[in-house]
Amino acid sequence: MILSDADIRRRLTDGELVVEPLDDPELQIQPASIDLRLGREFLEFQRTNISCIHPDSEQEVDEYVDETHVEAGEDFVLHPSDFVLGTTKERVEIPPDLLGTVQGRSSLGRLAIVIHATAGIVDPGYKGQITLELSNLGTAPVSLNPDMRISQLIFTELKSRAERPYGTERGSKYQGQSGPQASRIQSDEEFGGDRHS
Repeated sequence: MILSDADIRRRLTDGELVVEPLDDPELQIQPASIDLRLGREFLEFQRTNISCIHPDSEQEVDEYVDETHVEAGEDFVLHPSDFVLGTTKERVEIPPDLLGTVQGRSSLGRLAIVIHATAGIVDPGYKGQITLELSNLGTAPVSLNPDMRISQLIFTELKSRAERPYGTERGSKYQGQSGPQASRIQSDEEFGGDRHS
Protein backbone atom coordinates (compact mmCIF):
# COMPACT_ATOMS: atom_id res chain seq x y z
CA MET A 1 0.00 0.00 0.00
CA ILE A 2 1.35 3.43 -0.96
CA LEU A 3 1.04 6.06 1.76
CA SER A 4 -1.30 8.98 1.11
CA ASP A 5 -0.68 12.52 2.28
CA ALA A 6 -2.72 11.78 5.43
CA ASP A 7 -0.63 8.66 6.13
CA ILE A 8 2.61 10.59 5.58
CA ARG A 9 1.55 13.41 7.91
CA ARG A 10 0.55 10.92 10.61
CA ARG A 11 3.86 9.04 10.34
CA LEU A 12 5.81 12.31 10.49
CA THR A 13 3.83 13.54 13.52
CA ASP A 14 4.28 10.21 15.32
CA GLY A 15 8.03 10.31 14.61
CA GLU A 16 7.92 6.96 12.79
CA LEU A 17 9.16 8.65 9.61
CA VAL A 18 11.71 11.47 9.55
CA VAL A 19 12.19 13.99 6.73
CA GLU A 20 14.15 17.04 7.85
CA PRO A 21 14.25 19.89 7.33
CA LEU A 22 10.67 19.86 6.06
CA ASP A 23 10.41 23.64 5.77
CA ASP A 24 7.16 23.86 3.82
CA PRO A 25 4.93 20.81 4.45
CA GLU A 26 1.99 22.39 2.62
CA LEU A 27 4.09 22.67 -0.54
CA GLN A 28 6.26 19.58 -0.17
CA ILE A 29 3.70 16.97 0.90
CA GLN A 30 1.92 15.85 -2.25
CA PRO A 31 -1.15 13.54 -2.47
CA ALA A 32 1.06 10.41 -2.26
CA SER A 33 4.67 11.59 -1.89
CA ILE A 34 7.00 14.20 -0.41
CA ASP A 35 8.93 16.57 -2.66
CA LEU A 36 12.62 16.69 -1.74
CA ARG A 37 14.85 19.65 -2.53
CA LEU A 38 18.26 19.82 -4.17
CA GLY A 39 21.27 20.22 -1.89
CA ARG A 40 24.34 22.37 -2.55
CA GLU A 41 26.98 19.65 -2.99
CA PHE A 42 27.80 17.88 -6.27
CA LEU A 43 30.37 15.31 -7.37
CA GLU A 44 31.45 15.78 -10.97
CA PHE A 45 33.33 13.05 -12.82
CA GLN A 46 36.63 14.14 -14.35
CA ARG A 47 36.71 13.92 -18.13
CA THR A 48 40.46 13.41 -18.49
CA ASN A 49 43.08 10.99 -17.22
CA ILE A 50 40.60 8.14 -16.74
CA SER A 51 41.39 5.13 -18.88
CA CYS A 52 38.70 3.00 -17.22
CA ILE A 53 37.00 2.70 -13.84
CA HIS A 54 37.43 -0.82 -12.47
CA PRO A 55 34.85 -1.72 -9.78
CA ASP A 56 37.27 -4.20 -8.19
CA SER A 57 40.22 -1.77 -8.09
CA GLU A 58 41.80 -0.78 -4.80
CA GLN A 59 41.86 2.76 -6.17
CA GLU A 60 38.91 4.67 -4.70
CA VAL A 61 36.28 5.96 -7.11
CA ASP A 62 36.44 9.22 -5.12
CA GLU A 63 39.74 9.90 -6.95
CA TYR A 64 37.81 10.31 -10.22
CA VAL A 65 35.43 13.00 -8.99
CA ASP A 66 35.66 16.67 -8.09
CA GLU A 67 33.47 18.13 -5.37
CA THR A 68 31.55 21.31 -6.14
CA HIS A 69 29.70 23.41 -3.56
CA VAL A 70 27.17 25.90 -4.91
CA GLU A 71 26.86 29.08 -2.86
CA ALA A 72 23.53 30.71 -1.98
CA GLY A 73 22.04 32.55 -4.93
CA GLU A 74 24.08 30.58 -7.48
CA ASP A 75 22.99 27.77 -9.81
CA PHE A 76 24.53 24.51 -10.95
CA VAL A 77 24.46 24.12 -14.73
CA LEU A 78 23.94 20.55 -15.95
CA HIS A 79 25.19 20.28 -19.52
CA PRO A 80 23.92 17.86 -22.18
CA SER A 81 25.20 14.29 -21.63
CA ASP A 82 26.62 15.22 -18.22
CA PHE A 83 26.30 12.84 -15.29
CA VAL A 84 26.87 14.19 -11.78
CA LEU A 85 26.02 13.06 -8.28
CA GLY A 86 23.92 15.46 -6.24
CA THR A 87 22.12 15.15 -2.95
CA THR A 88 18.83 15.98 -1.36
CA LYS A 89 18.75 18.85 1.11
CA GLU A 90 16.59 16.69 3.38
CA ARG A 91 17.83 13.88 5.57
CA VAL A 92 15.44 10.95 5.89
CA GLU A 93 14.93 8.07 8.31
CA ILE A 94 12.87 5.23 6.83
CA PRO A 95 11.23 2.87 9.37
CA PRO A 96 11.57 -0.92 8.95
CA ASP A 97 8.02 -1.27 7.60
CA LEU A 98 8.36 1.22 4.72
CA LEU A 99 10.17 1.21 1.39
CA GLY A 100 11.00 4.56 -0.20
CA THR A 101 11.11 5.12 -3.96
CA VAL A 102 12.75 8.23 -5.40
CA GLN A 103 11.27 9.58 -8.63
CA GLY A 104 11.93 12.69 -10.65
CA ARG A 105 9.42 15.49 -10.87
CA SER A 106 7.61 15.56 -14.21
CA SER A 107 8.36 19.26 -14.73
CA LEU A 108 12.10 18.48 -14.74
CA GLY A 109 11.60 15.34 -16.82
CA ARG A 110 10.07 17.56 -19.48
CA LEU A 111 13.39 19.45 -19.50
CA ALA A 112 15.21 16.10 -20.06
CA ILE A 113 16.59 15.95 -16.50
CA VAL A 114 16.79 12.49 -14.94
CA ILE A 115 17.40 12.26 -11.19
CA HIS A 116 18.42 8.62 -10.87
CA ALA A 117 20.07 6.10 -13.17
CA THR A 118 19.28 2.94 -11.20
CA ALA A 119 19.26 3.84 -7.51
CA GLY A 120 15.60 4.67 -6.97
CA ILE A 121 15.11 2.48 -3.89
CA VAL A 122 15.52 3.76 -0.32
CA ASP A 123 15.63 0.66 1.86
CA PRO A 124 13.76 0.13 5.13
CA GLY A 125 16.03 1.32 7.95
CA TYR A 126 18.00 3.81 5.82
CA LYS A 127 19.08 7.05 7.51
CA GLY A 128 20.78 9.95 5.74
CA GLN A 129 20.60 12.23 2.75
CA ILE A 130 19.78 10.66 -0.60
CA THR A 131 22.36 10.73 -3.39
CA LEU A 132 20.85 11.73 -6.73
CA GLU A 133 22.28 10.49 -10.05
CA LEU A 134 21.61 13.54 -12.21
CA SER A 135 21.74 13.40 -16.01
CA ASN A 136 20.82 15.80 -18.77
CA LEU A 137 19.43 13.81 -21.70
CA GLY A 138 18.58 16.93 -23.68
CA THR A 139 20.48 19.15 -26.09
CA ALA A 140 20.60 22.34 -24.00
CA PRO A 141 22.21 23.09 -20.63
CA VAL A 142 19.75 23.26 -17.73
CA SER A 143 20.27 25.44 -14.67
CA LEU A 144 19.48 23.76 -11.35
CA ASN A 145 19.27 25.88 -8.24
CA PRO A 146 19.80 24.46 -4.77
CA ASP A 147 16.63 24.33 -2.66
CA MET A 148 14.46 23.70 -5.74
CA ARG A 149 12.13 20.71 -5.49
CA ILE A 150 14.09 18.13 -7.48
CA SER A 151 12.49 14.76 -6.69
CA GLN A 152 9.62 13.06 -4.96
CA LEU A 153 9.84 10.29 -2.38
CA ILE A 154 7.03 7.73 -2.41
CA PHE A 155 6.48 5.36 0.53
CA THR A 156 5.17 1.82 0.21
CA GLU A 157 4.10 -0.04 3.34
CA LEU A 158 5.56 -3.54 3.56
CA LYS A 159 3.38 -6.52 4.41
CA SER A 160 5.65 -7.09 7.44
CA ARG A 161 8.59 -5.20 8.93
CA ALA A 162 12.01 -5.97 7.44
CA GLU A 163 13.82 -8.44 9.70
CA ARG A 164 17.24 -7.10 8.72
CA PRO A 165 16.77 -3.42 7.79
CA TYR A 166 19.46 -1.36 6.13
CA GLY A 167 22.00 -0.19 8.68
CA THR A 168 25.21 -0.73 10.55
CA GLU A 169 24.27 -4.23 11.72
CA ARG A 170 24.33 -5.32 8.05
CA GLY A 171 27.46 -3.30 7.30
CA SER A 172 25.46 -1.07 4.93
CA LYS A 173 28.03 1.16 3.26
CA TYR A 174 25.92 4.28 2.70
CA GLN A 175 24.11 4.45 6.06
CA GLY A 176 24.21 7.94 7.57
CA GLN A 177 25.61 9.60 4.46
CA SER A 178 25.78 13.36 4.29
CA GLY A 179 26.13 14.91 0.86
CA PRO A 180 26.57 12.97 -2.39
CA GLN A 181 28.60 9.79 -2.09
CA ALA A 182 30.64 8.22 -4.87
CA SER A 183 30.32 4.50 -5.52
CA ARG A 184 31.77 2.15 -2.92
CA ILE A 185 31.31 -0.91 -5.12
CA GLN A 186 34.92 -1.98 -4.58
CA SER A 187 33.95 -2.99 -1.02
CA ASP A 188 31.28 -5.44 -2.28
CA GLU A 189 31.86 -9.06 -1.35
CA GLU A 190 32.18 -10.20 -4.98
CA PHE A 191 35.15 -7.84 -5.35
CA GLY A 192 36.88 -9.11 -2.23
CA GLY A 193 35.33 -6.69 0.28
CA ASP A 194 33.28 -7.48 3.35
CA ARG A 195 29.66 -8.54 3.02
CA HIS A 196 27.71 -5.29 2.48
CA SER A 197 24.23 -4.36 1.41
